[in-house]
Amino acid sequence: MFTGIIETLGKVTNLVKEKENLHITIESNITGELKIDQSVAHNGVCLTVVEINTDKYVVTAIKETLDKTNIGDLVVGDVVNLERAMKLGDRLDGHIVQGHVDEVGECINIKDMKGSTVFTFKYNTASDNITIEKGSITVNGVSLTVVNSKKEEFSVAIIPYTLEHTTFRDFKKGTKVNLEFDVIGKYVSRLTNLK
Repeated sequence: MFTGIIETLGKVTNLVKEKENLHITIESNITGELKIDQSVAHNGVCLTVVEINTDKYVVTAIKETLDKTNIGDLVVGDVVNLERAMKLGDRLDGHIVQGHVDEVGECINIKDMKGSTVFTFKYNTASDNITIEKGSITVNGVSLTVVNSKKEEFSVAIIPYTLEHTTFRDFKKGTKVNLEFDVIGKYVSRLTNLK
C-alpha cells in the first residue's frame, strides 16, 4: 500500500526485453535502502525489486502491467516518480493508493495560474472509473485532489513544490499518464452498476 506522496525520482538506465517481460534498471538515491522482493511504486505502478547493484536496482514488468500502464513507453534517460510502500504506523499524508493502475490517461491542457499549475486529463469512462469534485486521484503515482470533475476528464492543481519534485515538470499536452482512481469510488461505482 502507498500514499501517493512521492519520495524521490529515479532515472531509467537500462531496459531489457525478455519474452513478454521488461526488466527496468533504475538509478536512485534510495537504492541503498532497498531489499530484494520489496515493492516500489514507479509512476504509480507497484513493481518488485529483483536485483540490486550499488546505486541501481532492477524491477520486472510483466505483460499485464505493460498492457495497462505507460511503463512500456519508458526509454533510457526517462525520470520516474518513486515511492516505497507505506510502513505500518506512518502518517497517511496522501490517500490510500494500491499501486494498481486502472488505465492510462492523457494530459490535454496545462494552465499556469501564477502560483500553481492546473493540469487537465482525459480518461475512458467506459471502464466505470469516476472522479468527483474534491475527491482523490493518483496521476503517475502522485496523490492529488480533483478540482474540476467532468465526464471523461478532470483537473488537478499542482503546487510549485510538487511540480519541481515529480515528473509533472516534464508533462506537456499529449503526455500519457498512469491513473489510479480512488478505491472507495471504484467500489461505489461497481455497486451502483450491478444489475
